Order: sequence, then C-alpha cells, then structure tokens
Amino acid sequence: QVQLVESGGGLVQAGGSLRLSCAASGRTFGNYAMGWFRQAPGKEREFVAAISWSGGSTLYADSVKGRFTISRDNAKDTVDLQMNSLKPEDTAVYYCAASTILVGKISDIEYEYDYWGQGTQVTVSS
Repeated sequence: QVQLVESGGGLVQAGGSLRLSCAASGRTFGNYAMGWFRQAPGKEREFVAAISWSGGSTLYADSVKGRFTISRDNAKDTVDLQMNSLKPEDTAVYYCAASTILVGKISDIEYEYDYWGQGTQVTVSS
C-alpha cells in the first residue's frame, strides 16, 4: 500500500504562484512514477504533469507547459508541483497519484496510476 497526502493548496490571485507537495508513505516511493491530476467543478479529472521514478523524465499537459514544474525528492518521499502564472482556469482540486504499473515509463493516462491522494483545493481568483 502507498499513502499519499497533498498539501499547499489555497486561494491565489491570477498571475500568482503556489507550490503543491505530496508526501508518500508505505512502500518504496523511489520505484514509482508519480503524477498530478486535477478536477474542476463539473468537469472530468485531467492530467497535469508526471515524473519518472528517477526524476529524469517529465511530461506536462499543454495547458500548463511552461508554467508548472514537477519535481521529486526520493530521499524525502515527496513530489512537488510548482505552479506559476496561475490562471482562473487552473482552479480545481489537485490530486497526487502514484503508479506501480509504469515500470521505467511515465504516462498521462489516469488508469495507469493505482494510488491516489485525497486532493487539495486550488482556487485562482481573477
């Protein structure tokens, strides 16, 4: 089992920044690809960013490319999402996810992640 706990969400004005953090526990965190997804009110959950087990490969949704940065610290069992130049359309609940399925790969496909956190709310005001 892997437990994931997100933190760092909140209310920010458009153009501002937030840093989300996800703390993992339970199994060997360093073996897993990690991802961030988000779900806005009335919409389906969508991919935001992913990072390989080593941190050497990253993947971003087009909507956040150039504004968001995903990183991980395997010594601390954490994965972060630095969000800059935030827009009102970034408002959503953000979820951290871990994949024990993706061996040496990363993915933007939700069902390839088998452990999920409870989510943290990010609200961007205009």
